[in-house]
Amino acid sequence: MSRIVVVFHSGYGHTQRLAEAVAKGAGADLVAIDAEGNLPEAAWASLNAADAIVMGSPTYMGTVSWQFKKFADASSKAWFTQAWKDKVFAGFTNSASMNGDKLATLHAFFTLAMQHGGVWVGTGMMPSNTKAAQRDDINVLGSFAGAMAQTPADASPDEMPAGDLETARLFGQRVAEVTERFKR
Repeated sequence: MSRIVVVFHSGYGHTQRLAEAVAKGAGADLVAIDAEGNLPEAAWASLNAADAIVMGSPTYMGTVSWQFKKFADASSKAWFTQAWKDKVFAGFTNSASMNGDKLATLHAFFTLAMQHGGVWVGTGMMPSNTKAAQRDDINVLGSFAGAMAQTPADASPDEMPAGDLETARLFGQRVAEVTERFKR
């Protein structure tokens, strides 16, 4: 069985709910980046031992949160030793707006993964983009690069659309399946 770690920062709890859904689908361990952008030493060891790393951050001002960026910069120690080379990577994000420049956040994850010599996994899901589509459908935001969610600014984490959470769970499942294939 592959070892998968979901490393994420969540400012208000929405990204944490997505992380939990991804982890459920992937059978992954959760590693939270704290409010100061730090991880405990044991979390770094967990990332180094992982077969796959799934990254998550809310989209703030068109990219990752500063806490996630601090984590990304600190990963230069792993970069220097190529500790994460050939690992499977993936990513997910949430913002209050339908677009909110979430793709820029996924591109930040993708670039970080490529810097580490990783192999990127997208959603592999067709979008729900017909007239009959409903907000709670799978991949209603139509992302191929990674899982995206949209939660209104005044909604609690408990009010997140079920379709976005199911998209995240299925995305985690895909990451696990690809990681198993890649390990062979």
